[in-house]
Amino acid sequence: MRRLLFALAALAGVFAAGCFTVQRSAPKPGITHVGPKPAVVPGHLVGNVLVVEDKWDKYGPYHFIVDTGSSVTLVSPELAKRYGGTESPPPDEPLVRVRSSEGGYASLNPVTLSKFQLGSARFEFVPALVYDCSDLSAQFGVRIDGILGFPLFRKTVLTLDYPNTRIVIRDKIPEDGIAGETILFTNANKIPLIPIRLGDRQLAALIDSGSASALDLNPAGLSPSYLYGPVEGPTVSTLAGDRPSRVCRLSGVVRIGAFDVPEPIAQMTDELSSLGGAILSHFTITFDQEHNEAFFFQNDAADTLRVPPLKGTGLSFRKTPAYWKVVGVMPGSPAAAAGVHQGDLVSRINGEPAGNFDPARYDLLVTTAQSVSYTFIEGTRDRTLSIGVASLVP
Repeated sequence: MRRLLFALAALAGVFAAGCFTVQRSAPKPGITHVGPKPAVVPGHLVGNVLVVEDKWDKYGPYHFIVDTGSSVTLVSPELAKRYGGTESPPPDEPLVRVRSSEGGYASLNPVTLSKFQLGSARFEFVPALVYDCSDLSAQFGVRIDGILGFPLFRKTVLTLDYPNTRIVIRDKIPEDGIAGETILFTNANKIPLIPIRLGDRQLAALIDSGSASALDLNPAGLSPSYLYGPVEGPTVSTLAGDRPSRVCRLSGVVRIGAFDVPEPIAQMTDELSSLGGAILSHFTITFDQEHNEAFFFQNDAADTLRVPPLKGTGLSFRKTPAYWKVVGVMPGSPAAAAGVHQGDLVSRINGEPAGNFDPARYDLLVTTAQSVSYTFIEGTRDRTLSIGVASLVP
């Protein structure tokens, strides 16, 4: 099990908050062609977020985040220009107001992609919004060309195969069925909201593959009990800007179907409760939107779902190619004790240029090391500090 959220102890991830919704009905997926054989698209995990890779033209490979928590598909200006015919719509084309899961808003240009391909699955006349993915690309350490929202797969059967780091797209459920426990998500807008239990209370939670966290919890009406916290946590980034999080370790068990997550670490939210990649990555999850079903299959029955302590130095960063900017210092953390401040710039980590580290490598470092050496830029001079790694949420 990886940590709660790579953005929490390491990077301030642009999509730490999870899903996007539009202030109107979700768009139709366009025309979808899936052949008799499943389309298999490989990928890799970055901080528990599944990034898939495909090359269907000379400009690829393309990299996409599959975000079941998003009601829209977002694409980079370059992809919009290549397959939508324009980087921006005509002047009289209205912008679309988009809301993040944390309540922030942005207005984005709409575009219709003439074609789009994932493996052997082909999508035509795909409605999307144009989004500058450069910050997201810097955070993930690979060029991100778009975020694929849940409606794109409405006419397919989509499988997120986390253990094998791939997605599988079918035209229908196989005759021999799908392995795993069936959990219904029944709502008019085909949003993957499923019932889960926290102790003796039932609540609805969004299956949000665009989030790396374990659990985002809205405590309203639940009166949860805590083993630790809630406390002010690391900084995350949303459409509304950077903000501190509040994190805790819950007492008791969160039950997803027949699967128990004991005493999970959670990030508190005023919006929808959701399940993120730190939990989802233990499963192969198949979505049949036609029948409002999700199938959860745990490949290794011995795999524990317990979320380990959240470890780190207490620093949250915004990554650029040349340096990392400190966007948050967790109160009471080793970094706070060392006198690091928001806005400080890090040029080197453990003696190497900061640009050498991608999220996965840095995540491994703060998970396994006892301390991390940071070189800070101070005018024309550098200052190096060795900062201890601690359990920020035990």
